[in-house]
Amino acid sequence: MNELLGYFGWAMMLGLAGVGSAYGTTIAGNAAEGALKKNKDKSSSYMILSALPATQGLYGFVAFLMWMGKDFAAQGPLCFGVGLAVGLVCLFSGIRQGQVCANGIAGIAAGHDVQTNTMIYAALPEFYAILSLVAALMV
Repeated sequence: MNELLGYFGWAMMLGLAGVGSAYGTTIAGNAAEGALKKNKDKSSSYMILSALPATQGLYGFVAFLMWMGKDFAAQGPLCFGVGLAVGLVCLFSGIRQGQVCANGIAGIAAGHDVQTNTMIYAALPEFYAILSLVAALMV
């Protein structure tokens, strides 16, 4: 049973982080697609902001790789807890970061100079994904 818990936590670490990035990049990408209709000249700004939520999936992947050698039979509940924590933090962080980026993209399309501020605001949910990765590596 412990081994099954460990593998399930390990899978959630990667899976939920990936889902968060997929949703986040889709939210920002949809905003970018709409913004292109208003202002095509800013497409590089839209791409940069659309790509930011992809990092949560990378954090989940790094944690997944770092936990690859763990003894899931002996540390199943621990692996489950860490996997669930990293997965959930990256899931919600990626989605919320995508929403911040989508708003920034809309602002840029409307002619406002908000790319730098949007990147700073987008770094706030990112910070918690980084903390979850660091915590997973310290356990």
